[in-house]
Amino acid sequence: MRVHTALLLGLAAAGPLVADAADTFAPTLYRATIETGLPHLEENLRYATTRETLCLGERQFATAFPILRHVALAGCTLGDARTQADTISYTLRCAPGSETTGAAHWRVEPAGLIGTLDVKLGAKNMTLYQRISGSAVGACTPGD
Repeated sequence: MRVHTALLLGLAAAGPLVADAADTFAPTLYRATIETGLPHLEENLRYATTRETLCLGERQFATAFPILRHVALAGCTLGDARTQADTISYTLRCAPGSETTGAAHWRVEPAGLIGTLDVKLGAKNMTLYQRISGSAVGACTPGD
């Protein structure tokens, strides 16, 4: 009985530490620039840039890149998050049979962030990237 009680108390004490670790990068409102680059295209078609205000935190990083919603990346998601200091990295995982590969890396600092998704479309042997860079402008709640 004492072992079970000690185990339960230990787990209860560890609970808040686990929750804090999950929110290492708390949601923040950013004035963001989203740049998409396709180096294999002609010079005038190579880059596309948009600007948005985004509420981003660790829980949004894996889905923040708009290119992930494009039909060319259907069946692909970012997963296997690895956090180290002010950086979080993901692996691009695609449906079985897809030769598409890639990775995303976010660097978060008090004044802003930069995230880059690098993709190699396997069947076409083409590469592209999408970069989100932003300046922090305040606090936010995802879904606002």
